[in-house]
Amino acid sequence: MIRLLRKPFLFTEKMKNNTNLIIRLAAPEDILGILEIYAYYVQNTAITFEYTIPSLAEFQNRYDAIMQKYPFWVAVIAGEIVGYAYAGRFIVREAYNWTAELSVYVKHTMLKKGIGKALYTELEKILYLQNVQICYACIAYSDLENDPYINNTSIVFHQKSGYTKIGDFMHCGYKFERWYHMCFMEKRLVSTKNAPKPFIPFSKLRDSMEKD
Repeated sequence: MIRLLRKPFLFTEKMKNNTNLIIRLAAPEDILGILEIYAYYVQNTAITFEYTIPSLAEFQNRYDAIMQKYPFWVAVIAGEIVGYAYAGRFIVREAYNWTAELSVYVKHTMLKKGIGKALYTELEKILYLQNVQICYACIAYSDLENDPYINNTSIVFHQKSGYTKIGDFMHCGYKFERWYHMCFMEKRLVSTKNAPKPFIPFSKLRDSMEKD
């Protein structure tokens, strides 16, 4: 069970091998470690449809933009960043303020250890406090049963995390000289048809929580 430490936005839990897993907000000095995780997926998988590894400056700009409105978490073991997760705008229209699109990446040598689950758990908690009602995940997948660049791990992970598949876009992404599909999966944090409370940008939520 993850527990809140004295500092806001800092959590820890014991893994099965008795290793401490720290979940905390990403900081500018983490960008290189985060980018190293992402670079593997750009170069070796169809999980992301990017062809080229972003520069450090570009990734820094992405981080800065995300942190204005949404949380950006990192998972750390023994001082090493082993995963990260963040939320972003689903669609840039005001009526979509109460929805968010989530992304999670775990170091490819550290999969199936509960790191992604821990990251998503804390990410969804903060989104709930921001009055986000619906989370979406955009997931690539393949026609091939044994595609060398992608598998169904992400779909299974999201199903176990309470997400439901709601739609498919067929043959919409081309990478490694083959076509890939994309599906959307959805999880409702709030089940209501009433008018929502105002969306709270993460920068404002963070300021108020750190003052308490």
